[in-house]
This record gives sequence, C-alpha cells and structure tokens, in this order.
Amino acid sequence: MGRSHGSGLGRLRAVLYRVLLLAVCGWAVAWAASGIRVDADRIARGLPAIGRILKLMFPLQVGPESAPWLAVAAAGAAGVTALEAARRRRWPVLGTVLLGVVVLYAVADREWLGPAVLATGQSLAIALMGTTVGALLALPLGFWAARNMVVYGVVAALARQLLNAVRTFPEIILAVFFVAAYGPGPLAGVMAVGLHSIGMLAKLYADVIENIDRGPIEALTAAGASPLETVWFAVIPQVLPEFIASALYRFEINMRSATTLGLVGAGGVGVILLQALSFRRWPVVGTALLVIVLTVTAIDSASAWLRRRII
Repeated sequence: MGRSHGSGLGRLRAVLYRVLLLAVCGWAVAWAASGIRVDADRIARGLPAIGRILKLMFPLQVGPESAPWLAVAAAGAAGVTALEAARRRRWPVLGTVLLGVVVLYAVADREWLGPAVLATGQSLAIALMGTTVGALLALPLGFWAARNMVVYGVVAALARQLLNAVRTFPEIILAVFFVAAYGPGPLAGVMAVGLHSIGMLAKLYADVIENIDRGPIEALTAAGASPLETVWFAVIPQVLPEFIASALYRFEINMRSATTLGLVGAGGVGVILLQALSFRRWPVVGTALLVIVLTVTAIDSASAWLRRRII
C-alpha cells in the first residue's frame, strides 16, 4: 500500500513538473514576442515588399527564343533529381547541381557571376584554413578539458570555462577585432574562424575523450606503458574518427560564416554582398547568394559522404 502511494506521489510530482515547465516556456515565448513586438498585420504588410525585392534579385536573363530550351533543361534536371533521390534515397547531389546551373543561367547577372565565384572561392579558402588551424590547436585543449585525462577536476573545469569564453564571441565580432588589428582582408577572416573553431572543437573533443573505453588504457598502464604511450596507442585510435567527423562538420559551419565575414572587411564573397547591398544592386545580391547556396550545398554533400565513410 505504501509503495503504491509513493509511486502515485511520484507520478503526480512528474506531472506537476511538466506543467510548470510548459508554463515557464510559454511565459518565456510570450515575453520574447512582446519584447520584439510581433505584429501579424505588420508582417502581412511587409510580404509584398519581400516579393518585389526577390523579383529584383532574380530577374530573368534570357530572351523568349531561349525559353523553350531552358524549360527542357529544367525538366531534365528535375528528372535527374527525382531519379537520383529515388535510387540513392539520399540528397540528390547531381540533380541539385544541374538545377543550380539552370537557375544560374536563367537569372544570374552575367557581369558579376565570375567575380562572385572567385570571391566565394576566397570564402572557401578562409573556411578551410580556419578549420584546419582550429582543429589542430583544439587537440591539446580537448585533452586538457577532458575530466578523465587530468589528475585534478578543477583543471578540466578551468579549461571548459576558457572554451566557453572563446565560444561566447560570434565570428563576426572576432572578425571586427582582427580587422581593426591587422587591417581588412582574408587574414582577419581566417583568424576569426580559427579562434571560434578552437572553442567549439575543443569542447566536442573533450566530450568524445570522456566517453572512451577505459579497458585499453588500463591494460597498457598495467603493462608499464608511459602516459604518452597510453594516449597514443589507447586513446587516439578511439577518438580520431570522431575528431575528423567533428572537424568536417565544423568546416560546413565555417563555410557559412565565412560568406558573411566580408561584411566587416574580412574578405570573401561578403565584400561583394556589402557593396551590392549598400547601393541596392539586387541582381548582384541574388547572383552572389545563388553561388553561395550552390557552394554550401556541394560542401555539405561532400562532408556528409566523408563522415559516413569515417564513422
């Protein structure tokens, strides 16, 4: 009788906790909505303006004589996309690329397509260099922040607080700081992306290290291996695939960030976006955004394929 009474109180307490949690979440959402003054009528009035801007960003760049051929190419690309999705049951990479090429041919500003591609390539270089630097420098910090790799827990706690502090600043704020220190250019972007990547990757590395199997470590320690040998032969083989997968995922994020760092002078395609937005040159903005979308899609697909092979 006492046991059933106790379980009934436990269920009642769980229900009360859920109700309280829902009430707190509802209050938080209502507070946020009131703070930013969400107005449905104002949102509805702004929709036509968004439509006009999109029409200016993506004007049709082909004449009536090319329209039939363009429709045939679009239908073919859509067919390849559907066939690829049905057979592979994954994101249709080839079909997406073909559709992207058709869209670029139809609406891209031909004068700015080449510069947008080159600037996106610079953003890609910024993301690649920043991720590489961040992934390498995050290795020692990840071991420092792992509680099962240090003697005193306070040392790992201090390392985690340091990583939290590094992650607090967004890449664009770090880019402003490095632009002020080193001048405008891609170097500032690399340093901003790299520093932020250190904070994120070291945190992920530490979590991976803390979840390793202790058996190989204990076996090597019992055999008289040194701490360095234990780490090299018992820890690194377990964590290396996860480390590489985390770095690849971070590269995807950094590519998205690198496309906007040019807005503060840190190089990349953001420079073109800043200039075009300043003068309201919407076709140039649309062309740059299309190139960014296609590049990010290709990188996401390649990164996902590599992660599937690694893990």
